Amino acid sequence: MNKQTVHESSEYHVSGKAIYIDDIAESPELLHAKVYASEIPAGVIKSFNLEKAKRLKGVKAVLSHKDIPGVNQMGPIFHDEPILSAGKLEFVGQAIFLVAAETEEIATEAISLIEIETEETDAIIRLEDAIENGELLHPVRKIECGSIEKAFDEAENIIEGRFHTGAQEHWYLETQISLAIPGEGKEMKVYCSTQHPSETQALVAESLGVMKHEVEVEIRRMGGAFGGKETQANHVAIWAALLANTTHKPVKLRLSRDEDQKMTGKRHPFLINFEAAFDNSGLIKAVDVTLNADSGYSSDLTMPIIERAMFHAENAYFIPNMRILGKAWKTNLPSNTAFRGFGGPQGMAGMENIIDKIARILNKDAAEIRYINFYRQKDNNLTPYGQIVENNRLHIIWDKIIKTSNYYKRREAVIFFNSNNTYKKRGLAISPVKFGISFTTAFLNQAGALVNIYKDGSVLVNHGGTEMGQGLHTKIQMIASAELGIDYKSIKVNATNTAKIPNTSATAASSGSDLNGMAVKDAIIKLKKRIADVISNHFRSENNSSCTANDILFENDYVIDKTKPENRLPFAEAIMIVYLERVSLSATGFYKTPGIFYNTEKGKGHPFYYYAFGMSVSEVEIDLITGHHEILRTDILHDAGKSINESLDIGQIEGGFVQGLGWVTSEECKWDEKGNLLNHSPDTYKIPSINDIPEDFRVNLLTGYPNPNTIRQSKAVGEPPFMLALSVWLAIKDAISSVANHKIEPEIDIPATHEKILIAIENIKALLNQ
Repeated sequence: MNKQTVHESSEYHVSGKAIYIDDIAESPELLHAKVYASEIPAGVIKSFNLEKAKRLKGVKAVLSHKDIPGVNQMGPIFHDEPILSAGKLEFVGQAIFLVAAETEEIATEAISLIEIETEETDAIIRLEDAIENGELLHPVRKIECGSIEKAFDEAENIIEGRFHTGAQEHWYLETQISLAIPGEGKEMKVYCSTQHPSETQALVAESLGVMKHEVEVEIRRMGGAFGGKETQANHVAIWAALLANTTHKPVKLRLSRDEDQKMTGKRHPFLINFEAAFDNSGLIKAVDVTLNADSGYSSDLTMPIIERAMFHAENAYFIPNMRILGKAWKTNLPSNTAFRGFGGPQGMAGMENIIDKIARILNKDAAEIRYINFYRQKDNNLTPYGQIVENNRLHIIWDKIIKTSNYYKRREAVIFFNSNNTYKKRGLAISPVKFGISFTTAFLNQAGALVNIYKDGSVLVNHGGTEMGQGLHTKIQMIASAELGIDYKSIKVNATNTAKIPNTSATAASSGSDLNGMAVKDAIIKLKKRIADVISNHFRSENNSSCTANDILFENDYVIDKTKPENRLPFAEAIMIVYLERVSLSATGFYKTPGIFYNTEKGKGHPFYYYAFGMSVSEVEIDLITGHHEILRTDILHDAGKSINESLDIGQIEGGFVQGLGWVTSEECKWDEKGNLLNHSPDTYKIPSINDIPEDFRVNLLTGYPNPNTIRQSKAVGEPPFMLALSVWLAIKDAISSVANHKIEPEIDIPATHEKILIAIENIKALLNQ
């Protein structure tokens, strides 16, 4: 396969010709929508009056919860999320009314004319307050292995503490947007920037009170998503569809950047309480950890996110005795939701924090503690939830990156620098990733495809995955090319549409290529068998060949008789022969991931089909006066199996790392005591820029280690690299720790902003002066 094939939409992207939803040609009848949202975090609606807004010239509809023809509910798993408030208000930004008008300006003016009386009640904004008030959203989840109590009783050393990880805004370039177009009868077509068209279809149908077959959802591409459009794209789709249903006109609803950040959920903030037992060599004997997640006001995907955080609470380390508790707490903030890593980053960060604390206490390099606790090949390879870590690449990657990053020499150089500099300090850290690949909800691990071959030999592929810039359609195109033996330029991957591929799962959990690639392969296998049956018969009758269908090869744009290779036909010519024989050139494909299961009650199972591994080494320099940091160098070695497209995979690794970099350093969401998000625009919310990435950035793929039983022996690569950015946070901690010659463990949460770095430095200085 051609490893360097460019992104299938790259030419459209750079020329501005790519069609996103806001670029779809507008009908003269198009209406524009706006949402009236709550301005208080908790309370009730006492009364409202919509008449002034309705009378404004150009306004075509003003809707309240009373105008919803179906179910006033849009919770994807638990029905605890109303489409429009029916009286109870639970966060600033909660939708109460919808307006459709001839222009955005008129719709905005109509919003200002709505009269509403509310009564504010006490709100819970902080996760700590939710815990104190017992606002548990769902029963506690538990995973446990070994004998915790016995291990702690016999421990040589015990540490305990608490640790915060913060929220993170998705900051996709294209904000939430939907275009709803009513058809005849009850039909509704929705163009939506969604990662999960089938769920969008289902919830739109429920809100309209119609069957799913009346609703068609389509998405060609998204301008970024990162998990933020897995469930919360449903909101704007439903709102637009309700207005289109009422007015019988097409309706577009596009949130502004400020509206999007105020109204939508973030990465879940976690408060992690931990206790760990270890011996004097640094070998961990037991860990007891509680993962407290800030759910926001409703469930959304909180429980599966907590579950994945629990699955990754030990990261890459064998812990013989471990108890992991997962708790979801309700606050008066927008419902937090999926974000790249889906709980994995929070779980891993907790474990890496423990490793660092152990290293400081034992006066050892944290790299040494990490290495001796790694999962191994033949023993010490059982996770707390009972799955064996197979095809473990940790030691292979370690040996390679320690050498290529020149880790030990650079450690010596960092020590020398710190001993000779008063106001600047450097830190160095290595961090591993072991990330499970599969939806942890087993039934979601399925995919469908439809492949059509036309008489001219061109191929149109439909599948259930969605393109959000990650290159999924490019990989599908390459998979189809390799399976059919034809040039990828003869293949087009179509927009994702629920009318063509039903009952799809979200493009999430890093599973897009794994699932949909296999489904496409299944469809092509069926087509190749049909073609081979016809063409082998043709060769026998026309070329005096003895070949059978099993002797037919598809290679280099030819269909070939391998018993007599001179017998060959151009692919397009062979297809015409098949067509004339009245054989179908259209086939569906299906795939379900085998062998995965998990028992929630027992906390045991085999939830992942395989693991992806990676490591990063980062070196930073901090300014003790300002708290400013610079990343001097980052080395990454990541396991992508046998890469389908090396350029795309390296791009995903770089992008994932930089997005993770934002989470661990600069991206801090701030709310006031009334639940107002204070930094809801690019001038106040700091995502990484070109000046924030490593000055020396070296990214490589692990080669020579194909992944068995997956599509083209590849591995998922979307989410695992995000957690590699923990090496930057750990390096910052290492630099701060050097202020006290590594005798005091710095207390610094995620994100390690300049302010928090400075506070941590001052706290260490204060302890030194005691």
